[in-house]
Amino acid sequence: MTSTDTRPAGVTGVRTGPRTAARPGRRGPLARARGGLPALVFLAPMLIVFGVFSWLPIGRAVVMSFQRTNLVADPVWVGFANFQQVFADPQLWTAVQNTGYFAVLALLFGYPIPLVAAILMSEVRRMRGLFSALAYLPVVVPPVVAVLLWKIFYDAGEEGVFNTVLGWAGIGPVAWLQDADVVMPALVLEATWAGAGGTIIIYLAALTGVDPSLYEAAEIDGAGVWHKLWHITLPQLRGILLITFILQIIGTAQVFLEPFLFTDGGPANRTLTLLLLIYRYAFTNSLGGDYGAAAALSLLLALVLTAFSMLYFRLTRSWSGS
Repeated sequence: MTSTDTRPAGVTGVRTGPRTAARPGRRGPLARARGGLPALVFLAPMLIVFGVFSWLPIGRAVVMSFQRTNLVADPVWVGFANFQQVFADPQLWTAVQNTGYFAVLALLFGYPIPLVAAILMSEVRRMRGLFSALAYLPVVVPPVVAVLLWKIFYDAGEEGVFNTVLGWAGIGPVAWLQDADVVMPALVLEATWAGAGGTIIIYLAALTGVDPSLYEAAEIDGAGVWHKLWHITLPQLRGILLITFILQIIGTAQVFLEPFLFTDGGPANRTLTLLLLIYRYAFTNSLGGDYGAAAALSLLLALVLTAFSMLYFRLTRSWSGS
């Protein structure tokens, strides 16, 4: 009697139990350690330098926030007394309001301007490199030099650059840095001019990655400029826009240079920001400064920005994909 083998051709052996397919990408801990050892060796110097000059000062600041110290006398452990001192300071809430006001103005004016400028420059067929260089030029100018230059523009007299232009239109001189209602928009204007160039370059680089066939198809369908901008350009830049948005919020929350060099927080503390208040704690309160209170406020600001960033990325996770 002849038996019939029902197994497919080419299959040999007597094992009939279920077989688990091998996972080619899976490696054991020893294999992963051997593969990552050279990379770890090359990264070690950078990690050491980063830890010494970044994480070590951060850890020292956290410890200092619980101490009473001026970096001269021996530190005294005071627990949460520095935080209580910061919250009891009436200037804290003034600084919070001013920082929030600066951030709102910077988002309303400083956030869309680089995007509009980048889109316009991307449409230019000739001398695009020249326009890009001119847009980035303010970033190259040292910040202190830029502020000193804009102080001439903001001269309250009739000979000031901006007041001269206003005089041509029959408008009287404006006390740009002395008027409490005008000073914050004036600082935002200078900060936008100084920082927009880097963002413009980022947007220009992102625009080069947009598929031209999308615009060609839209033109065939009769789409106008605004339709292409709203339905093609902005969706393609969605991830970049979300990143630059949170970076601008973090940057404006840490604004220091403009209030310090232009007005030193004046007039009447209308430009006192959180970082300027930290500076005053550390360097102007007492002999040697109150570094404990400065570290406490710095830690609070860092925690708030960290929590806000985590919440922001969580809420925008589903939008960030292209």
